[in-house]
Amino acid sequence: MIKARVTVTLKTGVLDPQGKAIEHALAGLGFGGVGSVRQGKVFDIEINGADKARAEADLKAMCDSLLANTVIENYTVSVS
Repeated sequence: MIKARVTVTLKTGVLDPQGKAIEHALAGLGFGGVGSVRQGKVFDIEINGADKARAEADLKAMCDSLLANTVIENYTVSVS
């Protein structure tokens, strides 16, 4: 079994209203030192098999097809 983590974040320059709302909420809670917040999403995925290179290629295909909107999002894949 191969375990992987896919992290998807908005590209630099893409407006992040949820991150901005979190930033303001943190300031309202007294965390004044926060300069900027960008939000994202994390997927923990288990893949049957032992071929890490194949799993990584499949995960990248999953990101390109479904998990990330590659027009406005970047992603990273970590396989363990």
